Amino acid sequence: MPHHDHDSSLRHRLGRTLRTPIGITALAACLLVALVAVLGPVLLGDRAARIDTDAINQGSSAAHLLGTDQLGRDIAARVVVATRLTLRLTLLAAVIGVGGGLLLGVAPAVVGRRLGRLITATVGVLVAFPGLLFLLFLATIFGVGSTGAVLAVGLAMVPPMARLVQNLTASVAGSDYVAAARILGVGRFKLVVRHLLPNIAEPSVLFATQATGGILVAFSGLSFLGLGVQPPQYDWGRLLNEQLNRVFVNPAAALAPGAAVVLTGLMFGLAGEVLAQAGGRRAPQTPEPAPEQRPDSHQEPAADVDGVLVRARDLRVTFPGGRQAVRGISLDIAGGEAVGLVGESGSGKSLSALALADLVPHPGRVTAGTLRFDGHDLRDDPRLGTELAMVFQDPMASLNPALRVGRQLAEVAEVHLGASRAQGSARAVDRLRAVRIPAPERRARQRPHEYSGGMRQRAVIAMGLMGEPKLIIADEPTTALDVAVQEQVLDLLAEVREDSGAALLLISHDLAVVAQVCERVLVMYAGRIVEDLPVTALLDGAAHPYTRALVGAVPTMTTDPGTELATIPGRPPEPGETGGGCPFAPRCEHARERCHETAPELSGSGPGRQVACWFPVGTAAAGGSVAATSHPAEATS
Repeated sequence: MPHHDHDSSLRHRLGRTLRTPIGITALAACLLVALVAVLGPVLLGDRAARIDTDAINQGSSAAHLLGTDQLGRDIAARVVVATRLTLRLTLLAAVIGVGGGLLLGVAPAVVGRRLGRLITATVGVLVAFPGLLFLLFLATIFGVGSTGAVLAVGLAMVPPMARLVQNLTASVAGSDYVAAARILGVGRFKLVVRHLLPNIAEPSVLFATQATGGILVAFSGLSFLGLGVQPPQYDWGRLLNEQLNRVFVNPAAALAPGAAVVLTGLMFGLAGEVLAQAGGRRAPQTPEPAPEQRPDSHQEPAADVDGVLVRARDLRVTFPGGRQAVRGISLDIAGGEAVGLVGESGSGKSLSALALADLVPHPGRVTAGTLRFDGHDLRDDPRLGTELAMVFQDPMASLNPALRVGRQLAEVAEVHLGASRAQGSARAVDRLRAVRIPAPERRARQRPHEYSGGMRQRAVIAMGLMGEPKLIIADEPTTALDVAVQEQVLDLLAEVREDSGAALLLISHDLAVVAQVCERVLVMYAGRIVEDLPVTALLDGAAHPYTRALVGAVPTMTTDPGTELATIPGRPPEPGETGGGCPFAPRCEHARERCHETAPELSGSGPGRQVACWFPVGTAAAGGSVAATSHPAEATS
């Protein structure tokens, strides 16, 4: 969209906020203080500097509203004239404090880990130091005078500002869209300006304006103590010092400078509230969608020479300490095939998918004997964004809340496909239309918070379709969506597969979702694939006791109300707890001595089926009642 559209939107939000009571009050206060600061020295400068020995230390009168000082100068005029110097020095100190706080606050997110930890520790020590003592310490170092006071007050504000920015940045820096920006090769400066600062702008602006009120009080305090502004200059703090000894004789003369400090400090707080409510976020400029659009590209299912699109052998994800979250899994996905990956939380499903997409977070390390995608080694030639698409379970963590949805989608085409800015914007609108988002031109100009949950998930799917994906990895795409929206998202994934010929790897804990969408199911437990079977055999033909228990724990419309659902005692092992035997053996009621001693490998158990179990259910090896079991709930209860 053009720049003037963004400006008009910002003006609209600011205008709406200024029409509220707090907005009207803040605007009136700011205008009043600004007029006093600009016109006060011009109109009352001579009166404030005029010495009248016949009017020394007079009280309030018609000629002198607040009385006169020890040289006969008009105190009210001096309070008005002091506004300009007080505000100028306060704002200079605020610039130092806010600027230094932002630099130290965002530094740990962009510099190396060691330097980042050092900066964080240093800020922590400074924040722990009492603020008043730190201010006086700095004032002593920089010396008496306006310059020293500005530096002391400004630097004293840096630690709390830096701590706030560090905390805000840490929450943003872990988001998926920031990780994606790093993968795209976005530079550190652009990462900070475009992805970090816009998303922490609102609380940062609010804190900075309120802290400016504190700076005003601190600066006035230094002048009151004789460490700030020196004669012949004067600010509100110095005027308060001069009139304090006459507070019982002429209270108005002593209280007026103090009242000016308090009311102006409140003005800064109100201004911060208005800016925060108006939305202290900045969106980058985006061009209007170009009329030309890239045509839909229908592609045949892509695969290697043997029909396999994705092939992984002995895939492992290891974290420090030798803890393996994914323990040597092997899988094949054919072109156009829909494969479900199920298992309990912590079984390694998402990490396996992230390993295929080269997105395993540091300090995880991915190793594999074979890791190929469409004939290419994924370790040497990552295909994320072009031929491999990733759909995450939380679209609000995948979409940058500070950027317009269309701009985020267009960036994929610009970086991965070499499209121009206009072509990328047109492609983004086209992809939003492809995922059934109404009025895509208008929706492309909106931000994620203006979308419903289902629309945000559709937008994330559209982002994956900005390239020409041959594989779509969907990690819990229906989590936190209501049933009706889940159905829409699943239907959309089916349509996308049909239109593009892409394969689908669907990660889910919901067996009903997997049964509806997929053709084949991989069951994971403790970082291993324990069963591979057709989805048609999932309900009654599962051979692994763990798979039977997962199915038996879910009631169906035909389940007898008196049937006891399956339960799995205990808990899954942690990555470092697995021993030499079958990882499911401690929880399996059919485990035997061999199960505790040796881990079974995934091996064929029928046409298109594999199982990692010494005594699979329904085979002669299982023996006894287990072999005769036909209902999953009965097999595991």
